[in-house]
Amino acid sequence: MVTPAPSLPKEFSQLSLTEAAELLAARKLPPVEQWHPERTGDSFMEIRADGSWFHEGGRINRPAMVKLFSTILRREPDGSHVLVTPAEKLSIVVEDTPFRAVEMKSEGEGDARKLVFRLDTDDLVMAGADHVLSFGSDADNPDPRLHVRGAIGNGLEARIDRALYYELVEMALAAGEEPPAIWSNGTRFPLVDA
Repeated sequence: MVTPAPSLPKEFSQLSLTEAAELLAARKLPPVEQWHPERTGDSFMEIRADGSWFHEGGRINRPAMVKLFSTILRREPDGSHVLVTPAEKLSIVVEDTPFRAVEMKSEGEGDARKLVFRLDTDDLVMAGADHVLSFGSDADNPDPRLHVRGAIGNGLEARIDRALYYELVEMALAAGEEPPAIWSNGTRFPLVDA
């Protein structure tokens, strides 16, 4: 049985990093990478650039529905997105990224820093080797993203909201590294991708 992300037990800003890590460890997602059903089709759904979900042109206003659908979302090797169950695979249009990182918690400094992001689906993701931060290769036109799940380089990503990006830049500049970079969970992320 697929279950949507549980509501956070308290406001994200009030969670300690230990509590966030416990929530991350308890989260179980369906094994969508293992499902390859023969029946395919179109879901007539779309995730717009602002993170809103639509079905047949009408906005999906129930957060629980969006959370549920987000658990069965997968990116295909050709870059397209699908909603997949053991019985069927349905295409879904994704304008930009399927998720948005809307809140961030930082603990520690330098290479001991840990960053946890809350997505618009209430999922929590700790940046690190398995959940990389990328900022694009053009410092004048940053493209801040967080890898959420799936294969790195062709998985599901979250667009990091502009305000959070500026916080990350401030932290990186305060650290004084050249070139500027931000650390999380033992992994260094340059502000400009090589």
